[in-house]
Amino acid sequence: LSDEELAALVEEAVAESGATGPQAMGQVMKVVNPKVAGRAEGGRVAQAVRARLASS
Repeated sequence: LSDEELAALVEEAVAESGATGPQAMGQVMKVVNPKVAGRAEGGRVAQAVRARLASS
């Protein structure tokens, strides 16, 4: 999974969950994990979600 693909999936998950701010990380992870299962390492996914939520 490329960085761009991961960023797009994270963006989609943030929109789907209506998450705002870092405290919503768990909500976003619940949505994004099934979409990236087996295609991206968990730490990398968490880092992408954290970065996206920090900018919201």
